[in-house]
Amino acid sequence: MIRTVLWTFVALAILPAAEARAQGAITLQQAIEMAQKQGPQARAAIAQREAARQRDHAFNDRLFPQLSLNGTVPQYSRAISAVPQPDGTTLYTPLQQTNGNLALSLRQQLPFTGGSLSVQSLLSQTQLSGAQQFKSYTTTPFQVQLVQPIFQANELRWSLREQSITIDIAEKQYLEAREQIAIAVTGAFFDFYSAGLNLKNSIANAAVNDTLYRLNTGRVQVGKIGENDLLQSELALLRARAAVDQAQLEFDRSRAALRIAINVPPGTPLDVIVAADVPPDFAVDTLVAVRQALNNASQIRQNEFNDVDARRRIAEAKLSGGPNANVVASFGLNQTSPILDQAYKSPLQAQTFSVQVFTPLFLWGAHSADVQAAEASREQAASISRLSVANIEQNARFAALGFEQSRRGLIISAKADTVGSKRYEVAYNRYVIGRITYTDLYVAQQEKDAALQSYVVALRTYWTSYYQLRALTLFDFEKGKPIR
Repeated sequence: MIRTVLWTFVALAILPAAEARAQGAITLQQAIEMAQKQGPQARAAIAQREAARQRDHAFNDRLFPQLSLNGTVPQYSRAISAVPQPDGTTLYTPLQQTNGNLALSLRQQLPFTGGSLSVQSLLSQTQLSGAQQFKSYTTTPFQVQLVQPIFQANELRWSLREQSITIDIAEKQYLEAREQIAIAVTGAFFDFYSAGLNLKNSIANAAVNDTLYRLNTGRVQVGKIGENDLLQSELALLRARAAVDQAQLEFDRSRAALRIAINVPPGTPLDVIVAADVPPDFAVDTLVAVRQALNNASQIRQNEFNDVDARRRIAEAKLSGGPNANVVASFGLNQTSPILDQAYKSPLQAQTFSVQVFTPLFLWGAHSADVQAAEASREQAASISRLSVANIEQNARFAALGFEQSRRGLIISAKADTVGSKRYEVAYNRYVIGRITYTDLYVAQQEKDAALQSYVVALRTYWTSYYQLRALTLFDFEKGKPIR
């Protein structure tokens, strides 16, 4: 009888593991790799990074010369219009007029000055129809134009600074998102693993309690135990059967959650296996953790972006209240003729130069208020930056300490699980031969179950703290190099 019960217990514990290996159970690292490659969160992170890369690509492409073609082809009007006469009078007469123009332009922004340089070729046509007949072509085969703002913020230089930080933030956020996926999958993985152990343990407990109830039924009949012990044994059996139903439900739920996390279709066989080994016993120096977090965290680069943006707003506010100007200078060749071919022959020089000035005289204190508001915003950004740096340092330090503590806790929990299993085995054997009461056996069973759950929790805590440390520092302490 004793040997049969023990072999039943062992079979219930071993068969699911053997079945899992036959179905190709995945490890935690395999689950994380699947989630980071094909999971819904990974796809969202990849899409977000790709969008940032393409925006950066578009921004840099716009720094190259831009070729464009624009114009009006055609513009028609029929109305009474004022026509100046040779003697200085004005004659109002009905006109049918058709205008058209085309411009081919090559424009280059100038990052160091904030202006723009363009080369253009223009063609326009004016034609009158009806009572008055007239056609004229005006051409500008070549024109160079410079537009240069003066006493104004260099928008392009500020945008260049911000964009270089923006793309770096996006790349670091993608790496952090991958580690956050690892943390989430670790939780789903150990939820499923814990539910599987709990289900197997519940089935084993139900089988043992069923055997003990049958054994105690015979003992009551021969007067070895009282009816109270039999009722207690029956109550334990009923609780064990209810625990099996609850464990089965939790097992199915956690398996479905893991399928979603790693993007495995419903109905696909899925099981997990926890490797006995853990990463090598590498040291995690809190100073190194803090330094790597300050070097690699996306929030640090976000703080830099906020400071650049705040300084930009201050510069714009200071310059907006003073005099500013736009210098426009151009040189080119042009000609006009009623025949298109003739409009390109013997072109004449054409130059333009203008300075457009704007000077506010009295703003009722608005300029000073704008500058003070911008400076206050920069101080706010600086305060938030200091707070975030302090939080990053603290989180990295305690993540390193928590990882070391979780390693020690895992070792202790593994030992406690072994001791709890051995104690229950001894208690079971002593109960079968009548040396201890059922209460003592029930306590040993509860302690065994608690030790097993504590070990699973310790495993989960260890791996969660491991990936949290990686997410906070973007540093692989096992390999001793930043995560790329």
